Amino acid sequence: ERLAAIAWLRDWSHGQGLDSLRRLLRACADAERIAARTALRQVRPRELVALGNTLSQSLQISELLALFTKAPEADFTLENSQIGANSLPVLLNRLAADLQPPPGCTELLQRAILPEPAALVRDGGVINHGFDAELDELRAIQTNCDGFLLDLEARERARTGIANLRVQFNKVHGFYIEVTQGQIDKVPDDYRRRQTLKNAERFITPELKAFEDKALSAQERALAREKWLYEQLLDALQAHVPALGALARALAALDALAALAERAACLSWCRPEFVGHPCIDIQAGRHPVVERAIDGPFVANGLRLDGRRRMLVVTGPNMGGKSTYMRQCALIVLLAYAGSFVPAGRAIIGPVDRIFSRIGASDDLAGGRSTFMVEMEETANILHNATERSLVLMDEVGRGTSTFDGLSLAWSCAVELATRIRAFALFATHYFELTTLPDEYPGIANVHLDAVEHGASIVFLHALREGPANQSYGLAVAALAGVPPEVIARARGRLRELEDAAHRHAQSGAMQLSLFLPEPAREHPVCATLREIDPDGLTPRAALETLYRLRGMVADTAERP
Repeated sequence: ERLAAIAWLRDWSHGQGLDSLRRLLRACADAERIAARTALRQVRPRELVALGNTLSQSLQISELLALFTKAPEADFTLENSQIGANSLPVLLNRLAADLQPPPGCTELLQRAILPEPAALVRDGGVINHGFDAELDELRAIQTNCDGFLLDLEARERARTGIANLRVQFNKVHGFYIEVTQGQIDKVPDDYRRRQTLKNAERFITPELKAFEDKALSAQERALAREKWLYEQLLDALQAHVPALGALARALAALDALAALAERAACLSWCRPEFVGHPCIDIQAGRHPVVERAIDGPFVANGLRLDGRRRMLVVTGPNMGGKSTYMRQCALIVLLAYAGSFVPAGRAIIGPVDRIFSRIGASDDLAGGRSTFMVEMEETANILHNATERSLVLMDEVGRGTSTFDGLSLAWSCAVELATRIRAFALFATHYFELTTLPDEYPGIANVHLDAVEHGASIVFLHALREGPANQSYGLAVAALAGVPPEVIARARGRLRELEDAAHRHAQSGAMQLSLFLPEPAREHPVCATLREIDPDGLTPRAALETLYRLRGMVADTAERP
């Protein structure tokens, strides 16, 4: 149902319908969170304004989707991806029905709350004008205060004949009529002295006192009235909370589908196909994150696993793309089972119950677990819980211990996955001894990520090829990382020695060398020095100095008894 909805949204009016939908969704708030806060009576005024706006957007979205004739649910199957141009997929039909705001809820919010209310109810300025007559009257007193004072001042000047009489207010003494000392004899008998200043007297009248009592209490009473009205509003909204939750979930689902449809259209993702038999067949698969992060084109690779080909032993150079390839295959399967289109040319996927991965190196020193211990615990979890319907990623198992121990563990784990568990597995390794597994066990195949070495440099092709790789190119990668040339040259010499020693031990049938065996005979120091020299990296002066040094070493050896 999700795939059908994404396909319909992607192609809706050649993308214009999807753009309109996403614009409406972009204006929606987190309605589910606001509904939950409303149920707990902890919602703030501005959140209710956002909820009201979201309900208006939701109604527009519902009307936008309602333009299309609803397709009968009985006529829809997962295999039928052809949805008519004038019909909605079943999932969108259900979401459109849930997008209808609760009756009267939108109007209540818009009528009750100011468009731009204060942040908190205790600050006032939350309830809308015209919602409550008593509140409007209290607000009018505060608003019309200046007008009343000007009118009173004009009337008192006319009544008393005092031209410079002033009606004013301060927070300490409240409202008062101020008369200068030279006009005191004109003050009427109904004036009551409130304050004496150096050059003036301040008075109050019964009319001004009555207005003062009313004006000073109006703000306090207005705030109390607003709080009471806000509580009444929350009481009225409680009945709408279940419907608001359903609407919020419908908006979230539609938002997710619209985002996946937009990604499918912009990134050329394909609709995966599901089959009932064991199968993962991905053609031209891509890693959705790495593809967007790199500057150049992404090299797409496929994956073919079925009942007879269940494990791939993945070899190739460091930095060649093994981990990227393995993760992209898992991500494609995960996206498909989430109901999304996938970054591939085509994807046919059978039943997959779980995805397991053993990738990377990390430790838990605080818990007393070394890197290798963590690796083995994760491996044990996979071997205990994976099934024949699981997809397993195993990257560099056994690298945290000695060579023969690690190789033996990796070999045994691969055999367990391929024979007893029979899971779909991608097994990346630098142990080239594992490339002989296909010769001994059915269902295992070798693949490698290609690279080309040119002199001392290497070019990663990132293309998947059948068969095993011929080497790991570890020294070439070290050189790319900036390891000093003399260190690389010395490592090349030592690598040749180790390879020769391993070849000799293999011919003689010797087991892994012990750390406590007597030191083997050393070769002539001139030969060892020659092995460490990189002729291409020597300057003429350095070459001459090296030649003199070698000659001195030969002379020293000749003089020894």
